[in-house]
Amino acid sequence: MKRTLALALAVAAAGIVVTAGSATATTRSGALHVTKECSQYNGSAGSYCTITSSNIPAIEPGMKVVYLSVPANGVLSSNIVLSSGQGGAAVGRVVLGFRSAMGLVSLSAGTGRFAGFHAHAVVSLDSRGVWHWDGTYSFS
Repeated sequence: MKRTLALALAVAAAGIVVTAGSATATTRSGALHVTKECSQYNGSAGSYCTITSSNIPAIEPGMKVVYLSVPANGVLSSNIVLSSGQGGAAVGRVVLGFRSAMGLVSLSAGTGRFAGFHAHAVVSLDSRGVWHWDGTYSFS
């Protein structure tokens, strides 16, 4: 399992570097940088983290990332919903190793402000306990 997660992280990171280098300077695609805090996440289905910052207008501080599955064997592999609470939501998936505090997140569909939204990012935890999503996004 550790080898699979490490391989997936390496492949995704390489893809993000290639994609980031080719992203255009429009507001419809580019680099994604999001931070979140997870004081409300307790490992149960339906618990959530709260967005604290984002470099794109569609993802605002205060939005919630709801996790629909529970972790197993130190790994969270879950569908997620990024909700604005006002009729707009993005859906996707996260795979996160708790021991490494690293993972991948992909968002691939949405409604409202997230119609046509796609994002792929590496998930990491910094020394202050802040979670980061760093990758790319686009609206199609």
